Amino acid sequence: MKIGYRTIKTAIGTPIAIVIAQLLGLTNFTSAGILTILTIKPSRKQSILSAWQRLLACVIGSLFSLAFFELIGFNPIVLGLMLVVFIPITVLLRVTPGITTSSVIILNLYTSGSITTDLLVQQFILILVGIGTGLIVNLYMPGYEHKLKQSQKKIENNFRMILLEIALYIRDKNTVWDGKELRESEAILQEAISLVELDRENHMLRSEHTYYDYYKMRYKQLELFRKMLPLVTKLPNRDDLAIKIASYFEGLAENVHPGNTAIVFLEQLKNLREEFNKEELPKTPEEFETRANLFRLLHEIENYLLIKKQYKKSDVSLLKRSRAKHKKD
Repeated sequence: MKIGYRTIKTAIGTPIAIVIAQLLGLTNFTSAGILTILTIKPSRKQSILSAWQRLLACVIGSLFSLAFFELIGFNPIVLGLMLVVFIPITVLLRVTPGITTSSVIILNLYTSGSITTDLLVQQFILILVGIGTGLIVNLYMPGYEHKLKQSQKKIENNFRMILLEIALYIRDKNTVWDGKELRESEAILQEAISLVELDRENHMLRSEHTYYDYYKMRYKQLELFRKMLPLVTKLPNRDDLAIKIASYFEGLAENVHPGNTAIVFLEQLKNLREEFNKEELPKTPEEFETRANLFRLLHEIENYLLIKKQYKKSDVSLLKRSRAKHKKD
């Protein structure tokens, strides 16, 4: 069983909050631990937002408690009546996550039997200790760089396999492949995008993220693979055009990487189209359907490459300069 960072932070923060509350001589000191547990969230942004919502809800709950309990009485009916009014107010102010936290303070005041200024001050300090401890403990967030890098490698390996399997099917009608790379890639991408979102929330002053556009790009390309596969299965057993496309897919597979060389393959795709346009027109319905599927497949490949082209600046000029320098050396 794996213990997560959030669990560890909760286990550390809760006793610290309780000890601080005890040292300050606060009544209901265990409530500080409850407030800390409720404040610790998966990201810094969520934690800060949660802290603000809980603080505001607790202050409002304390004021409502003072008004209802002292003016009407300390009994369950009044408590229920107060909640009927209090909860819609929190919804109106958009601090509903603070309802649970404020309920802790409300019940502390209810069980006291008499709300004094000293008790209200103690409850406010209790709120600050509990929420403050949760915020401080939650300042530490694990880095996701290594996980995201590993996911990137897995995705690119899977994409290579998908492209190679498509090429193999076009050449030999190989039906052994079960498409597991497609399923794996979708799961990896969903998890990676969630990690990216968390990492962005942990760096609140940074709006952009290195991997955000990358994984969004790969997700779109994965959807195009799903569109390509039905077209591939409709190609003939042997056709010169199909063989050329198979070779093209093999070239794509060899160049799956974080860089952007899409412009090279878009140029090759343009040449392929020109070759196809020189071919004789289809003479039978079967030939016509085959040619139509080929052109639809080329269209999806073009979309695949255009998505990559839009992702980042082309690396082709840099690659050419590097090769030229290597030749001189």
